Amino acid sequence: NLKPAPRKGVCQDGREVQLYANFYRMKFDSRVTAYHYDLDIEPTCPKFLRRKLIHEFAQKYKSTVFKNALPVYDGNKNLYSSVELPVGSDPTVLDVSLCESEESKSRDYKIKIKYAAHIDMSCLEQVLRGDGYGDVPQETLLVADIVIRYFPSLRFVVAGKSVYQPPQGRDKYQLGDSTELWKGAYTSVRPTLWGLAMNIDESHTAFYEAQPVLDFMTKTFKLNNLTNNYTLKDSDRMVLKKELKYLKVTVRHQAHKRQYRVEDLTKLPANRIHFDVNGKKTSIVDYFQSQYNYRIQFPNLPCLWVSPKAKNTFLPIEVCDIVEGQRCVRKLTDVETRTMIRATAKKPHIRKQGIDEQTKLMGFQRDPHLRQFGLSVDNNMVQVKGRVIQPPKMGYANQQSVQAQGGVWDSRGKSFYNPAHIRNWAVLMFPPQNHCRTEDVKAFCDALIKFGGQNGMKINQPGFVKYLREHDIERVLQEMKRNGQPIDLVYCILPRNSSVAYQRVKHVFENQNAISTQCMEMRNLKPVKPQTVGNILQKINAKIGGTNTIAVDLMSIPLFKKPVIIFGADNAHPAQGEGNKPSVAAVVASVDKFACRYTTQTSLQATDGKKTHSPIIEQMQEMVKKLLIKFYQTVKVKPQRIIFYRDGISEGQFYHVMMYEVDAIRKACASLEQGYQPPITFIVAQKRHHTRLFVQNPRDGDRSGNVPAGTVVDTGIVSPVEFDFYLNSHQGIQGTNKPAKYHVLLDENQMPVDMVTKLTYGLCHVYARCTRYVVFMALISLFLSLSLSL
Repeated sequence: NLKPAPRKGVCQDGREVQLYANFYRMKFDSRVTAYHYDLDIEPTCPKFLRRKLIHEFAQKYKSTVFKNALPVYDGNKNLYSSVELPVGSDPTVLDVSLCESEESKSRDYKIKIKYAAHIDMSCLEQVLRGDGYGDVPQETLLVADIVIRYFPSLRFVVAGKSVYQPPQGRDKYQLGDSTELWKGAYTSVRPTLWGLAMNIDESHTAFYEAQPVLDFMTKTFKLNNLTNNYTLKDSDRMVLKKELKYLKVTVRHQAHKRQYRVEDLTKLPANRIHFDVNGKKTSIVDYFQSQYNYRIQFPNLPCLWVSPKAKNTFLPIEVCDIVEGQRCVRKLTDVETRTMIRATAKKPHIRKQGIDEQTKLMGFQRDPHLRQFGLSVDNNMVQVKGRVIQPPKMGYANQQSVQAQGGVWDSRGKSFYNPAHIRNWAVLMFPPQNHCRTEDVKAFCDALIKFGGQNGMKINQPGFVKYLREHDIERVLQEMKRNGQPIDLVYCILPRNSSVAYQRVKHVFENQNAISTQCMEMRNLKPVKPQTVGNILQKINAKIGGTNTIAVDLMSIPLFKKPVIIFGADNAHPAQGEGNKPSVAAVVASVDKFACRYTTQTSLQATDGKKTHSPIIEQMQEMVKKLLIKFYQTVKVKPQRIIFYRDGISEGQFYHVMMYEVDAIRKACASLEQGYQPPITFIVAQKRHHTRLFVQNPRDGDRSGNVPAGTVVDTGIVSPVEFDFYLNSHQGIQGTNKPAKYHVLLDENQMPVDMVTKLTYGLCHVYARCTRYVVFMALISLFLSLSLSL
């Protein structure tokens, strides 16, 4: 019986600000019907060739089958036409030939095409006008998305909802040894209060550099002088296999430049792989010499085992080249990630200019496929009104408070609202003693004690100080436990960029032994900086049960007249290419009346052999139950309202996830007391979207040129049927801010728009790690840190 929350008007708080949003209005002819056809290609066509093949197919049968219309194709099995084709529900089989490249032979394919459905575009117009009822018809948006991207896909490289152009000349930007940065455009057709609009954003991703596989190998292993008798160690072979798997390569020893897909690397080198040729055993080295008059220069290297694997086709590494235009889907290295951030962090006015340039490059004004389907795209980015709402006052001990402004506030001279005490703590130094001197460590500890006292904390001198190596952690932990006193904190000084040691510390102390830790890189050890020490103390105080500050104005919201528990939840999935690693599900909840202190429950969710990870938090009922009990134990009263912020789900999963998880929350409540059913507000928070906001007048922006912190947009570009809004809650530091997007899916607490925005903005201020507003509420920001440590 869950009913989606309707939109309840618009935000009235704060001052008005004029903005641009990266949406472009669209017009469409509701009289057009799109006809959907299923395609089946035999033999199987490689994915990278399918668009080229279907374009050739459409050209060959343009007048006979397609009636001179221009069909569009989604790259998989779906083709759409604006006119009905002379094919029925039974497959029609047609022949078409295709050359992979100018130098390769043509290959014959059979394409089976059959009618699947027709899509009436008028139902979309009814919903956008407000005449229809129900959800926006997704199939109409899908057709529009495919039409929008088809013309650019014939000229550029397609990756998901983005198209990318190969970098030329000065635009080339190296990310790693074998990866480079490509720029492109993300496009998505969106229903808005203004009608249909296209969301366009500048998109960047990593592509493999086109190069000989031999060069790729030498860069991977940092080989300067490769000798002819070089042999790969088995561990290096496994690394290279992982890097090359599924990449497309072409060969240089044949006249026809056929492309292959790498499936594996052979365990044996080329000079030890033998096969039958006319009844005689021959090696790959001898075969290449006799068949192609090519002498293998590196006979001790393994060969690429290419698809189809059953055919046992082996290619020496030195004759293969990596094909241009292949996206790097593995997790980027730390160096590649840092380089990517530096290259893509653009000032707002530069990013807006780049989006406008990408829009022109897509060629929508001259796209014949758009015209065929009755679609058109405006040239100009839309203008939209926003509201800048007032940030809350931040409360400290002794009834002191400070007004947050411009994304930050100054806590100097103020004590933590609820300072914690550290009685027994340890300091562990991982760098060697000649780099991390004992007197420097002592000076830093004294500074922690001194500044902690100024913040109201009582910190004793550390009772255990030791130098150690990563493999000594368990042994040192046992030493620390021998004195029998509970350990409040373990302070770890780490070498720079020591991600492995950091993960090990978190796993052993926090995950296995529930001991709080604080890690710091050695570069922050000296000179002692008061600001650095202050930031660290904020983290420590929150970790060991203290409260740094409270958002005073939150308590004035009528919602808090009754006890309120605020939840945040997410389900973090492993990166692509990380195998069957489990997802990390976490639910965080407030455990005080100010919604400033949190506790958490986590669980691992296995894939059970499935390729996709479930968006649902399967242990939600048990996790929520434990958090409700913790709230009662701390506050001494049951919560009478539940506000639940959910991250990590896409729009297509909204109601499926909400139905399951709201039911789990209700069951958790009922299991504690019969009839206990507090009203629930279920809000989805999204950061994986492509909306960007820009101030029209530079004087309205913050110091970085971004829209000011507290900017709310809930008109124009938002959904015509759902209660959603954008909130830019943080100050810009570098690049262009991305606002968070919130969807109120269920609202049994009947919260007005201004209450929802004020609550959400206020929760962005109680993140304990800094005196700065954050992009997301503190609960979800806390989860992100937690999932990384797991």
